[in-house]
Order: sequence, then C-alpha cells, then structure tokens
Amino acid sequence: MNQRRTLLAATAALTLARAGAAFTQTAAPGKGGGAPILIGWLNAGSRAATGRVLTVFKEGMAALGWKEGVQYILEERWADGDYDRLLPLAKELAAKQPAIIVAAPSQAVAAAVKAAPRTPIVHANGSDPVAAGFAASLARPGGMVTGLSNIATDLTAKNTELLLEAVPKVKRIGFLTDAKNLNRVRLMQAAEQSVAQLKIEARFAEVGRAGEIEPAMARLAKGGVQALVILASGLFSSEREQIIKLALARRWAVIGTSREFAESGALLSYGPDRASNFRRAAYYVDRILKGAKPAEMPMEQPMTIELVINGKTARALGINLPQSLLIRAERVID
Repeated sequence: MNQRRTLLAATAALTLARAGAAFTQTAAPGKGGGAPILIGWLNAGSRAATGRVLTVFKEGMAALGWKEGVQYILEERWADGDYDRLLPLAKELAAKQPAIIVAAPSQAVAAAVKAAPRTPIVHANGSDPVAAGFAASLARPGGMVTGLSNIATDLTAKNTELLLEAVPKVKRIGFLTDAKNLNRVRLMQAAEQSVAQLKIEARFAEVGRAGEIEPAMARLAKGGVQALVILASGLFSSEREQIIKLALARRWAVIGTSREFAESGALLSYGPDRASNFRRAAYYVDRILKGAKPAEMPMEQPMTIELVINGKTARALGINLPQSLLIRAERVID
C-alpha cells in the first residue's frame, strides 16, 4: 500500500500540470474563450435509475460559473449495475484523455484509478476511501483521488437500530450485501456487531450482479427473516425498485441508505443525501481545474444525515410507527 501511495504522489505533479495547462488554455468560467475542457464521468449505476445525481452535478458546475458545451464537455459512462463493465468503460474514458474524472461509487473509483492513474479523480460518492486504498487519510489524501465519502460503514449499526425501532417485534433481520463492495467486510462486521448488541439474529445474502438479487432474496426468505437492511451499494441503488418490490411482496419492512429507497417504497431510509455529494463534487472539479492538487485537498464526509419515512408503506404493512421515530424524520412520505 505504501509503494502504491508513493507512486500516486509521484505522478500527481505531472498530471496536475497537464490539467492546469488545459484550464489555462480555456477561459475561466463566465469569460468565454478556448476549447471546452473534457471531464469524464464514470458511474456504476444506470442513467435511468440514478440520473438525478448527474443533474445536480451539472447544477453545481453551473453555480460555479461553468457552462456545459462551452467551457466543459462531459463524457459519460454508465455501467448499468454491472461492475464487470467498469474497467472497460474507465479505459474508454482514459483513452479520451480527460482533464479529470468524476467517479462513483468506490468500485468506479477503483476502475478509474487503474485505467487512468495519472488523471485527477473526484470520488463523488462511496464508502471509506482510506480503507479502499484511495487516500492516505481524509485530511491529506496524498494521491490523485479526492472528494467525498458517504460514511456508509459508520451508519450500518444505526440503520439496524432504526429498523428495529420501527418494527420492535422482529427477531431475525436479513442483510443484503454487495459481494463486490470494496468495504464489504467492514460493512458486514458492523452489521454483525449491531445485531449482537440488539440481541437479534441476522441472515446475510451476497449479490454480485443484478441477476442474483431475486435468488438472494429467496434465500433470505427461506432463512426466516422478517425485515431487511440493504447495505450500501451502487448496484442496490440502481436496482432498488426490484429489491423493494420483492421485499414488500414478503411484507418485510426495509431500510436503505439514501432517500431514494424510501421514495421507491422502503419503509425507511437513513443516510446522507447523495445528491448533495454530487453537487459538492463540482466544487472539487472547479478547484482542481484551477490548479489545486488532489493530494492536498481534504476529503469530506456528509454534514447532514437524513431519516426519511414512507407512511404509505407503513400503512400497507400495518405498522404503527412510534412517535419518537416520526418526529426525528426529515420527511414523511404520505
């Protein structure tokens, strides 16, 4: 790991000089001028399911004075939930020599790092970048990757607690885990610790691709689970409609890691607003294109964690949510 970090740091100056030159040749935001800067976009999800994050990223760029098509061009690549496509897509982007790549989640960042090790990469959303090996520390990344983390590992225990608060009679909870999540082990450890403290049973089902979701849910049902925690995953965000449909058919209360899950029918969601992360990613892009070094730009964690409750789902499942939970929600969907 130390050798890898040293290599990343050693190549940072050369690549940033190239990015800085690109910005110099292109006029600053709002002043018109030369050819647009090429920005790469690599996302493990699908445009149809997670396109909102692209919209807010562009809004963030516009707020900073960047005009799409005039001062920058966005080259998009979406893996549609198939992680095996990420590296080939990252190589396609690298061949176009973008000044910077915006990637999410962590699997996409890993692919971008491998395909374009000398290109600045903004980690727009994903698990612990230090544990994944992208950064030496949050305060001083030390390589070519900077950006934002969604602190998913730290929220796993809280998600389990909130689900049990909503359905206190549950004795066995299922956890849907992403086999290709770079922080899978830490997420599962956090889940195991939480159920041990809460004195309930846990069943785990791993998924590597979209086609494995239905069999995984069937295994959980066979294991007698009564509710479901969806652990952080770009795949699960893209496939949330399928997951929630299968869970509700079994009358399981479900909690996901972002508001999109509650909006899609999960009983609860608890986690950072992913859209805010992508809007903030524009700030990192702006700074880097103006000469800032990713190695020296502290990585951020979300300042706000939101609880969203789906009241329609609660009624459909016959769940009377405690007032103590309702009053803490940022939003109740009715």
